[in-house]
Amino acid sequence: MAMNNALANRQILLGITGGIAAYKAAELLRRLQNCGADVRVVMTPAATEFITPLTLQALSGHPVHTALLDPEAESGMGHIELARWADLVVVAPASADFMARLVQGLGNDLLSAVCLATSARICLAPAMNQAMWSNPATRTNAEILQQRGITLWGPADGLQACGDIGPGRMLEVDDLVAEIAGQFDTGLLAGKRVLITAGPTREAIDPVRYISNHSSGKMGFALARACADAGAITTLIAGPVALPSPPRVKRIDVVSAQDMFDEVMARVNAVDIVIAAAAVADYRAEQVAPGKIKKTGADTMNLALVKTPDIIASIASIEAGPFTVGFAAETESVEQFARDKMLRKKLDMIIANDVSRTDIGFGSEDNAVMVFWPAGAAEYQKMSKAQLSEKLVEKLSELVSEKLKQVTV
Repeated sequence: MAMNNALANRQILLGITGGIAAYKAAELLRRLQNCGADVRVVMTPAATEFITPLTLQALSGHPVHTALLDPEAESGMGHIELARWADLVVVAPASADFMARLVQGLGNDLLSAVCLATSARICLAPAMNQAMWSNPATRTNAEILQQRGITLWGPADGLQACGDIGPGRMLEVDDLVAEIAGQFDTGLLAGKRVLITAGPTREAIDPVRYISNHSSGKMGFALARACADAGAITTLIAGPVALPSPPRVKRIDVVSAQDMFDEVMARVNAVDIVIAAAAVADYRAEQVAPGKIKKTGADTMNLALVKTPDIIASIASIEAGPFTVGFAAETESVEQFARDKMLRKKLDMIIANDVSRTDIGFGSEDNAVMVFWPAGAAEYQKMSKAQLSEKLVEKLSELVSEKLKQVTV
């Protein structure tokens, strides 16, 4: 199967329940990995009767999680961490019993507990005897799960292991891989041109020293990927970071605030949306020493600083310019400072987070943010930056559509 860029570096939790189709999960795991996905496996006790955890551990390269109350597992990647880690939860095969327990909200096994705790999308590939699938209880459960936002793929018609013919077969692996990849291709920003800045800038003091900050660029890169997944033509202008380029994203590397300003302003009139996620230095050295500044006997050294160009304000000041999204990384009074920045710089939307928290923000894989726009606000609790980016793109798409309607009325 050809490489699917939509799955590269995706974090997929593969749940396996008890059923003869469990043997197909090994091939599904391998295919997802071949597409670049990072896959972790959770098995119900019944699933281990059909395929061994050792097989899936050997294929995945990670421990297979089977027990809810396993002190050793919980000290490593426990059920809450698994729930946060996943970009997508796929249960294949999903038995009639598991579907019923999911409807009831039970969490007495690891897989159902993860499904209760995750903020990621959940997708099920039902597999069971055709009579079980046709049973009114199962059909009602399937309808309830779909009403709750859980996606069901299949089942397919055909010959079953028991000899019956009818609906109940798990979809074939190729079909499942295509469905999984499709979960990351939302189309919410189809045809939109998006420009994103990410990472820090470096402002030289001399040839070996510079002023910078702790931004890793991870949030901006995650947003770039989410925008590309949503169908946007995405350009990423990145400061000095050690991150791979997101698939289907044009990347331009810069160093200083002036470099970033120049690249942004050269492109801003050709885009529909700008997301300014970069942590741009507010000041730079007034004079850059031509050679390394030597240490002297003095206890202090004075360094004159001057302001760098205000990229986000320059964008927002353009008449009939792009929809402009800013970021506010604050250590106190987060909402107050974020709202003030939004109004002062005439932004369409601002994303604020508390960088004084050590569990989110700079350098972390997770984030929690508050989002403000002139007519409202929303809050997103701690989750992976990949998950958060998808939710932010959903909100962004909604607000862009609303603004477009106002302009055309």
